[in-house]
Amino acid sequence: MRIIVLCLFLAGLAAGQKYKGPRPEKPDVPYLLHAQNLIATDAAEAREDKRKEGKAYVTSGASAKAKTPLAEPIFLFESKSIPPEKLTLYKLDVKNGAREVFFFDNPKKRKDSAKAIRLSAQKLDTGLYRLEPTEPLDNGEYALTPEGENTVFTFTIF
Repeated sequence: MRIIVLCLFLAGLAAGQKYKGPRPEKPDVPYLLHAQNLIATDAAEAREDKRKEGKAYVTSGASAKAKTPLAEPIFLFESKSIPPEKLTLYKLDVKNGAREVFFFDNPKKRKDSAKAIRLSAQKLDTGLYRLEPTEPLDNGEYALTPEGENTVFTFTIF
């Protein structure tokens, strides 16, 4: 009985703690977390480019301004109109001075289509989330994007 009471007490303490770390300046923009510093990802609109075998979503520029050396980046995200579970992460290919992700129409080539990288989300406070990829990422260009939208939040891992 003492153990149950102790567990309930500790659970109550943990639930009552408020997040005291850095907070994003703007809602609905993922920020890279570096120690106690936040770096906003680059917000842009991806242009849809229909091609013979599928669709590419193209973002101008060969590299994002937001950069991190971390293979397992951590993002802080304050949700106002974009739910964190709607964000997906994609690796981008750099071609002709732009970054793109390509999705094949042909079911036989779907295995070669861009694949979403899974993210884990941990609620830190009301509307504040910590997002992390579930696997280490290679060096390169990446974009977080809300499902069904052409808005992208890009960053570089170097």
